[in-house]
Amino acid sequence: MDVNGTVAEGFEPVREAFADNFAARGERGAAVAVYRGGRRVVDLWAGTRDVDGADGGADGSGGAARWERGTAQVVRSATKGVAAAVLLLLHQRGQLDLAAPVGAYWPEYKAAGKERTRVWHLLAHRAGVPALDVPLTPAQAADPALAARAVAAQAPAWEPGTDHGYHAQTYSWLTDGLVRRVTGRGIGEWIAAEIAGPLGADLWVGLPESARARVGRVGRVQPPAAESGGLRTRPKRAVAAAYADPDSPTSRAFGAITPHADENDPAYRAAVLPASNGIATADGLARFYASLIGEVDGGIRLFTPETRERARAEASAGADRVLVVPTRFGLGYMLHGGASPLLAPGSFGHPGRGGALGFADPEADLAFGYVTNGFRTGVTADPRAQALVRAVRAATA
Repeated sequence: MDVNGTVAEGFEPVREAFADNFAARGERGAAVAVYRGGRRVVDLWAGTRDVDGADGGADGSGGAARWERGTAQVVRSATKGVAAAVLLLLHQRGQLDLAAPVGAYWPEYKAAGKERTRVWHLLAHRAGVPALDVPLTPAQAADPALAARAVAAQAPAWEPGTDHGYHAQTYSWLTDGLVRRVTGRGIGEWIAAEIAGPLGADLWVGLPESARARVGRVGRVQPPAAESGGLRTRPKRAVAAAYADPDSPTSRAFGAITPHADENDPAYRAAVLPASNGIATADGLARFYASLIGEVDGGIRLFTPETRERARAEASAGADRVLVVPTRFGLGYMLHGGASPLLAPGSFGHPGRGGALGFADPEADLAFGYVTNGFRTGVTADPRAQALVRAVRAATA
């Protein structure tokens, strides 16, 4: 496999691990980027733009189009970290009180016993509404007014604030609904104007038609029979049972949109679903996280040190009612731990189910982004991403 791009001196292990993902871990097309001290030190890509390599070729020759610098992909739940930044920035600017009741901004949300829900509960997966009694179709999920009414009317599965469980899909309508009421703009529009645009970062929540041609096709891939150097991917019995039971909190949370949307459908990609359908380049993800911990290229910085510390302070920990494993969350970000290994204990970020990963580590002054077109079955700790993280750790030790 020809690996394209550059690595700074000392980061050669990342190139080796990236190449090994194609040779030993079944990678089809992917990219990885790393920033250190606000400067890009890793920028690599390889493989085909489409997971099936079947788009006819960029030149019309019938061959598979190669991944290029600037190729973007759906990053699933890695979008959540970008969405969380919106609420934290609104707090930083004095427009949103994280300790206030959600109902202070969104009166309809107080229905069905949710009047005590605080804004920070939404970010820490403590709101108690990981599922809907009546799931939404993909078309309904893309209607912000309809989806907001549905989540506002939903009775909580537990007293908000008293426990945590991953809000796999409802996180979209909780965050977008609140941002619309605070700012008058949808969260995708806010991200474009206040985060991606000023940063020059290739990331979108609600893909514009002008960027459609840059995005490859994604799909499920199977791990190789004998995977080299990865984590054990066979789920624990309790986890497998939770996903197999259609009535479990796990299945209901991930099934809040039913049937599952076609992630290659232009209509789905144009929708604003900040829990699941963000689209980014690896550089876009890494650049975003770099801006949360320092200045990027000597310029823009999004978070103040106080906001950064608030984002990564542990807000939820222990057995997760949805993921059925112990998880740790800050405000909108997964924290380093067994369920989501990052660089070091102080790291914060978010994986995308089956592949993508973005995170920052303030102590190492480092930010990381990885995107792929081949999704695997795991929710967190994808072996390909973890191989790259181990290589980054070795390069910065």
